Amino acid sequence: MFSRRPSKDDAASDQPHDPVGHEARRVAPRSPGEAIKPAIAPPPPPRIRRPRGGMLSTLSGLFSFLALICMIAVIGLVLVARQAAAPGPLDQDQVVVIPRNTGTAGIADILAREGVIDQPLLFQIATVISGQRGNLKAGEFAFRANTSINEAMDIIAQGRSLLHSVTIPEGLTSYQIVNLLNDHEILDGEIAEVPEEGSLLPDTYRFERGTSRLQIVQAMQRAQTRELARIWERRADDLPLETPEELVILASIVEKETGRADERPRVAGVFINRLNQGMRLQSDPTIVYGLVGGQGTLGRGIRRSEIQGETPYNTYVISGLPPGPIANPGRAAMEAVANPSRTDELFFVADGTGGHTFSRTYDQHRRAVTRWREIESERREQREQQIDRIDEAEEVLDQQGNLEPLPRPGRATSVDDPAFANVRDPGRVGLSVDVSEGTPLDPLAFTGFDLNAPQTVPDLPPPPGEEGATGGAPPGAAPAGILPPPRPATL
Repeated sequence: MFSRRPSKDDAASDQPHDPVGHEARRVAPRSPGEAIKPAIAPPPPPRIRRPRGGMLSTLSGLFSFLALICMIAVIGLVLVARQAAAPGPLDQDQVVVIPRNTGTAGIADILAREGVIDQPLLFQIATVISGQRGNLKAGEFAFRANTSINEAMDIIAQGRSLLHSVTIPEGLTSYQIVNLLNDHEILDGEIAEVPEEGSLLPDTYRFERGTSRLQIVQAMQRAQTRELARIWERRADDLPLETPEELVILASIVEKETGRADERPRVAGVFINRLNQGMRLQSDPTIVYGLVGGQGTLGRGIRRSEIQGETPYNTYVISGLPPGPIANPGRAAMEAVANPSRTDELFFVADGTGGHTFSRTYDQHRRAVTRWREIESERREQREQQIDRIDEAEEVLDQQGNLEPLPRPGRATSVDDPAFANVRDPGRVGLSVDVSEGTPLDPLAFTGFDLNAPQTVPDLPPPPGEEGATGGAPPGAAPAGILPPPRPATL
């Protein structure tokens, strides 16, 4: 009744002794098979949970968010790159003009409007990703069919604009060159002042849309300065020319005297010989330039009074070179003057074949001039004979009655007109000429039929005298004034 309460030590002593401390009580095996079974593993120790928070938790969340953003960005870049490299909607080649001072959004809208791309926003994103946003240029660009966004972006960024060209022939005056540039449709701007004669180099110049006419003139002037310096450096040592400007003056005369490349050095040699001997150049183009300046040609032959007329450029009157060029010579003419042919010839005259006959003495030159005048006379007679022969042929036709005069335009004409008598009458011998040509009955001038739709053409009565001929038109035939008469057979 007054027993002692068990203490903790007594309770512990009542538990079986576990030498390991963590293993469960081992039970004695009941059989050999049970003895070889493995013992049950002890349970894991309890996990101590500590409260999370602070800087480490914040950094961990931030890194996780950044990783997610990077993953989304990579996927987006892959999709954008794939879409930008895909073929575009353009089904045929297209030329697009990008005006100056157009932003990326404006360029994307223009390309979408012209059908080059179908996703303007994707184009803008691609320019940002590729770093080409600030490199897009203005100009006129050609896009091939199925051009992708990447290809369109590269074409514009690299400035591969279409190039147009203008060709300036040799021998034009500065005034004529300015008129030629003013007539060009693609060039912009105006030329306020005509450049100096001989300061422009004739050539073919390529330019982009938006280039001004003044820029072309400036390019021609730079080219002339560069070429003249190069040619002057390589000139012959014994030329009677003191400055490059004198070389241009003489080259302009050579340019106007002959258009044949093989004759330029020879013509230049003749003028150099005349300058060395103190002879006047006596060049016809200098007379013309002295009369009309650089605004054009006379449009007729030179009169004797004009040959003897005193102008600063008339080399029949003045000695030496004129005060300035009479045209803008090309490279070949300037090179011919810088290195002329070594010859003792002093004269030349046209030979009737587009070239010239060169002479050493005045007697030879007079015979060549006589021969040239005979050629001119023969050509004039041939032209007159040709005109007379045509007139006589028309008179013979009228007298023989083979072909009546053609009806005049605006004259009411029908198949009953006497002009078609040789067509209606098979016994009348005539020429194989369609007399309906140029008249209201010309079948080529008749536009009443639709050639794209089937038509029923009425039968025409055969000409009188042929088998099956009848006096009237068969039923359903069109009136005679509508359809043209049949063409006569060739005899």
